[in-house]
Amino acid sequence: MKRFFTGLTDTGVVRSVNQDHYYCDSEGRFFIVADGMGGHTGGQEASQIATATIASYLLDKWDSSDPSQNLLEEALKKANQAILLDQQQHPERSDMGTTIVVLMFREDQHQPWCAHIGDSRLYRLRGHGLEQITEDHTWVARAVSSGALNPELARTHPWRHVLSQCLGRDDLGDIEVQCLDVQAGDRLLLCSDGLTEELSDHQIESKLKTIRASEKAAQTLIDTAKDKGGRDNITVVIVMIDDNSY
Repeated sequence: MKRFFTGLTDTGVVRSVNQDHYYCDSEGRFFIVADGMGGHTGGQEASQIATATIASYLLDKWDSSDPSQNLLEEALKKANQAILLDQQQHPERSDMGTTIVVLMFREDQHQPWCAHIGDSRLYRLRGHGLEQITEDHTWVARAVSSGALNPELARTHPWRHVLSQCLGRDDLGDIEVQCLDVQAGDRLLLCSDGLTEELSDHQIESKLKTIRASEKAAQTLIDTAKDKGGRDNITVVIVMIDDNSY
């Protein structure tokens, strides 16, 4: 399927350093958003290592016969190993880590695949409805899922940033990989939590629905998040599926 895409990142209003990284394959085959943590240097390094390692691995193995699920799982494992190695070589960055979300289209398969760890998200806008495809790997998300916490209270809960998984850990659990249903006209959004911390799903949906040009939509989402406080780095990647009006 034909795809149009845009990626943008911004330091935000409060932070002095951007610890987010993103990657858009020039041919529109895969997209990555990473949000680092662990101090200014550590966060920057972790997200950069993860993004570069995953992109390099996917490019190298793209034409292999490996199933897409296996390819994504191995790419994220390689990224985790690369961060762990850097931690060993640079003890001052021993607590660094990063979230990750990856969207991949292989032309020999009918639907794309996505993988994620942490609370960077993938959304799908179809018609007038926005759906969060990934489930945050956070304490708060698990509490909401179990019914122990109200979704509205979760948005301001003091533990909402506590991750249950991230890259850069020896005890990395199973990597969540899923096949994604897409149709012509769908818009896919990959983003760091700097966007979702400031904007509700309804606000994100409104901008994606009303602004057709992907570059303008991405910039508007970032500008709106900054207007709401911009307390964290903000990264947005928008992928449009078979949309000839772009």
